[in-house]
Amino acid sequence: MEGLRSADLVDGMGRSHRHRSHLLDLATPTPGKVLFGPAVTISFFPTCRAALDPERHNFANLFWEAVGDEPAGKVLVLARNGHRDASMGGGTKLLRAQEARLAGVLTDGRLRDFEELARYEFATYCSGETSRVGEDVVTPFQANVPVVLGGVAVIPGQYVYADSAGAVIIPEEELEEVLDEAREVDREDEDYRLEISREVRRVSAQ
Repeated sequence: MEGLRSADLVDGMGRSHRHRSHLLDLATPTPGKVLFGPAVTISFFPTCRAALDPERHNFANLFWEAVGDEPAGKVLVLARNGHRDASMGGGTKLLRAQEARLAGVLTDGRLRDFEELARYEFATYCSGETSRVGEDVVTPFQANVPVVLGGVAVIPGQYVYADSAGAVIIPEEELEEVLDEAREVDREDEDYRLEISREVRRVSAQ
């Protein structure tokens, strides 16, 4: 991944796929940190204590169900399912991600406690910060199911990459191919930059 950016990976994906694979307008409490790893997912659902037993449908249960026995290096993807301003978690709940040595967290919802999350080792990308809890709005519902974030499908096991420009989702069986294409895009861009420099020098010399 060294030297590659989300834009390179989106271009690399675009050479094989026509579907949208990237998310924009993400905020982060961990600027400068790159997020990369295989996805595990939690899908949230509108809170209803009558339909969803809180003893079963709570963040702790769904977190451990999602990350499994070997959580290190995985990316926890939290799907808000339409509740844009609801909190998906904060510094306390996501301490589990720190202790389990996850690569990080990606969500299209909001998170609390940016200052606390910034002290953790993992990278975090979300739609923004909030100060209000979201438990009365949404509840963790299912673990490791396909989810949709900002119109982008995320299937458990697919790879997540995120940096300051956005996030991209890469099919696991095509990771090396996409990385090769992204490196080729980077090389082509460098050739274009050299050609533009020569063009400018020719024009300046006239």
